[in-house]
Amino acid sequence: MFVITNRIKTKKGFASRMAPAFTADKQIGEFKGFIKTEVLVCTSNEEFDEMDVNMYWDNLENFNVWRESDAFKNAHKQSPSDAAKESPLLGSQIVISEIASSTENK
Repeated sequence: MFVITNRIKTKKGFASRMAPAFTADKQIGEFKGFIKTEVLVCTSNEEFDEMDVNMYWDNLENFNVWRESDAFKNAHKQSPSDAAKESPLLGSQIVISEIASSTENK
């Protein structure tokens, strides 16, 4: 299993408000191999907020199919009114990790 993390820095006060948008798109659930999305928010830094958008996939091939899809493009396009506003995003980084060990209560 793979976790694709989009580590996003935002202006103070924006990460918690933006987080629900990353789990609102239900089309991703229709893609083979998609497991779940979690959004983690950290507000402890005085200069910016951080979000880790973690997407769990069974393999990278299925993730790449979604990333090249129209569903991905539609989920990431801005409306003209959003494009005119100053973005609260300060930067982002994609990190791809394979789960090497885990534990879970059932």
